[in-house]
This record gives sequence, structure tokens and C-alpha cells, in this order.
Amino acid sequence: MLFKKNFTQESVNGVRMGNGSILFQGVKLNVHCFSLDGVLIDTGARSLEKEFIPFFKKLEIQQIVMTHYHEDHTGCAALLQKELQVPLLMNDKMIEYCTKRADYPLYRQLYWGRRRPFRAESIGDSFASEKAIWNVIRTPGHSQDHLAFLNSETGQLFTGDLYCQEKTKVILEEESIPDIIESLQEVLTHDFTDVFCSHAGYLNDGRSALKRKLEYLLDLQENILKLYDEGRTPKQINETLFPKKYPIIRFSSGEWDSLHIVHSVLAEYQKITY
Repeated sequence: MLFKKNFTQESVNGVRMGNGSILFQGVKLNVHCFSLDGVLIDTGARSLEKEFIPFFKKLEIQQIVMTHYHEDHTGCAALLQKELQVPLLMNDKMIEYCTKRADYPLYRQLYWGRRRPFRAESIGDSFASEKAIWNVIRTPGHSQDHLAFLNSETGQLFTGDLYCQEKTKVILEEESIPDIIESLQEVLTHDFTDVFCSHAGYLNDGRSALKRKLEYLLDLQENILKLYDEGRTPKQINETLFPKKYPIIRFSSGEWDSLHIVHSVLAEYQKITY
């Protein structure tokens, strides 16, 4: 199988950014790691280990924090833990899961590699680096353990997979659009300047980008509920709002799908109404 890999790095307003990508059969996936003030945010994918190692070696890493447990964010955690002997911090919800052999579908193993077990510590509500206190903002939706990190000194916000893109068309089966909406509303109550997304990278005018995503999801949720109240089935709603079938749906055997957007909205709606 021919996987085309690429890696770029740059610095934006004092934040060092490494971005690895993999292209296979027309599907391109990428992930960023960020470094600021001795803190490494996320560790990239194991399949991109060789690409990320030179980037890591240029950094003075004193601690590692992870936005969530997914393998493209924790894939090099075991290597870095062994080599650097520095603290690894994450939400305690998935710490035990990460101590065990990774268990996720084959296509994700092909893209991101198989994450090796590692032992992290619970991150709490804040942590300190040399020059700043960082606020830990709980932002579930993409995953149950998802976090965002706000450097209180610089005002820079690291949003993990909360943003990714403005107009969400497909999500993982485990994701929840209502939870993502609440998480976006939560981060927007904080004061921040720069926004760094694990897939989109640096967001120019990040607050506006997050607001636009929130508005899009609120409109999408309203349209789903309107069609449901008119008697449409989830499948009919999906075909109406998302007529295009994206390659990732087939490639992931449905783990990624626009139908999950509809189901997550209706699940929350039914929970409230019943």
C-alpha cells in the first residue's frame, strides 16, 4: 500500500508547530503538535513517528499535555515518555484505556499506526509552565475526554479537535453535536487571542472562526429537529441535509458518517422531551 507522508513545521507568535499528513486513495488526514514554554501539546501519530522525531528533538519539552485519547494525538506518547521521562497529562476519563493495547478499526491503524500503551497522570483544572498558568477547559463532544488549553499569560487557546473545520459534514460515531455546541459556547466565554487547532493549524481571527462554527452547528441542529418534527426519518433527514457522500464514509465502513450528526442531535432531543 502506498501512503504518501509529508511534514512541515513553522512558528507562529512564539508557538512552534509541527504538522504531519498522510495521503492514501484520495483521503488525506493530518495532525499538528504544538510547543510553547516547555509544554508539548499532543504527540502526533505513531505512523508519523519518524517525521515528528526531528521536530521533537528541537524542542525543550518539560511536560506533555494531550487534548484527548485518539491515536493521532497520543501516538508518540509512549516513545516520548521512555526517551524524556517527563510528565504526561490528560483527562482522567481515558487514562486507564491508554495503559492498554490500542483497540480501534483497521483503517485507523493503517493511517495512524497502532498506539503503544503509556501511563499518563490526571491533569486537573490547571497546570503550570515556567512562565504561565494554563487553564484546562473541558470540551467534550468529539470525545468524552476532550480538553482545550488556554495559556493565561499569552491568551493563546489550543482547541484540539473542537474546531477542525467550520462546516462539519461527517463525524465519528462516538461524537455528539449537542455536546460540541456546549463546548464551543464554553470556550467562547474565555478571553483569548490566538487559536491553534490540531488539524486546521493556526486560525486567523480564531474567535470569529469558532463563532461561525457554533452558528453553523446551531442552524444545523435546528434544521434537523424541524425535519424530524415534520415526520422525516433520520435517514431521510440525512439525505436531505447531506446529499453528498464523502470518501471517508466508505473508507471507514461508516465509522465516520453524516448520519451520526443526525442521530446525535435526535438522541439529545429525545432525552430532553422524554
